[in-house]
Amino acid sequence: MTGKQDEPARRNATLKDVAAACGLSVAAVSRYLNHSIKLPRATTDRIDAAIRELRYQPNPHARSLSLGRSETIGLVIPDIANPYFAHLAAEVERAAAEFGLGLLLCPTLSRTDRELDYLGRLSGRHVDGLLFVTNNGDDPALALALKGSDTVVLVDDDIDGATAPTIMADSDQGGFLAGSHLIDKGHRRIAYVGGPAGLSSSRGRLGGFRRAIAKANGSVTVVAELQGPYSSEHGRNAANQLLALEPRPTAIFVASDEIVLGLLTVFKHQGVKVGADISVVAFDDVGPLELFDPPLTAIRQPVAALGRRAVERVFALIKGDTLAPVTELLPVELIIRSSVQPLHR
Repeated sequence: MTGKQDEPARRNATLKDVAAACGLSVAAVSRYLNHSIKLPRATTDRIDAAIRELRYQPNPHARSLSLGRSETIGLVIPDIANPYFAHLAAEVERAAAEFGLGLLLCPTLSRTDRELDYLGRLSGRHVDGLLFVTNNGDDPALALALKGSDTVVLVDDDIDGATAPTIMADSDQGGFLAGSHLIDKGHRRIAYVGGPAGLSSSRGRLGGFRRAIAKANGSVTVVAELQGPYSSEHGRNAANQLLALEPRPTAIFVASDEIVLGLLTVFKHQGVKVGADISVVAFDDVGPLELFDPPLTAIRQPVAALGRRAVERVFALIKGDTLAPVTELLPVELIIRSSVQPLHR
């Protein structure tokens, strides 16, 4: 004990304190901090010195209100439990932080009413912009709700009738690479198991697959094209249908990781060995497909690039970019593992 009384806690300096210290108005100091005014060098030196002396820390909430912005973007996704969307959310969070933006995660369970609610929050300025991922791209209500929304970027899929910037993987290229790889390995009875028929990503993957088949000049038979939700349940149903065919396909292109999980569950239960009995190519490659037995050949989506480019685009829109909306297609990659084996019969 020294006998010295504790000093009172130091009060946090305010913008008013800084203005008084350098002999300026609060409005002038605020505009300087928001980069909306140009002042003489001697004046800015005084402001900076007062900030250092007083240890002033700007209030980010107050600053956002003064700018009329939340400095937060929203990411609307169908299902956070899906590994693909979880990976995408992580990449968007990483990129948003680099731009000084907060992120509001908005899972919808693929329900249009929840998607429309989040679009309404944008118009209410709860967020400055939205990255919008939907499995309901053929619903006209979404296109209608997007009219007049100038800070929305569509990611992973587009919305029929909407005119918004769109960042997507090149699904057509992916379908072509998958089909071509199976054909190159000698497979002539091939099946396709894909997502909802109304989604552009599904149309792209199936379209690219069909291009590869057409290039084979009639030497390949597509024994089935089974479309449904991007879900493991769809994969299980499709597997049962394909195993009931006589003769069975020798190879399958499965257009999402989530679908392939259901398909493999049925194959394991039925004693069907991937590679030895039926070759499989998946799409997405965001799960640990290299840890499967055998490791799965897949079309890899550029998830990190999708997330970063989407944040760059929405940030530009928030800053006032008025360029015409465009669709950007990012390249995919064929990752060759062991689930596709040459046909020897």
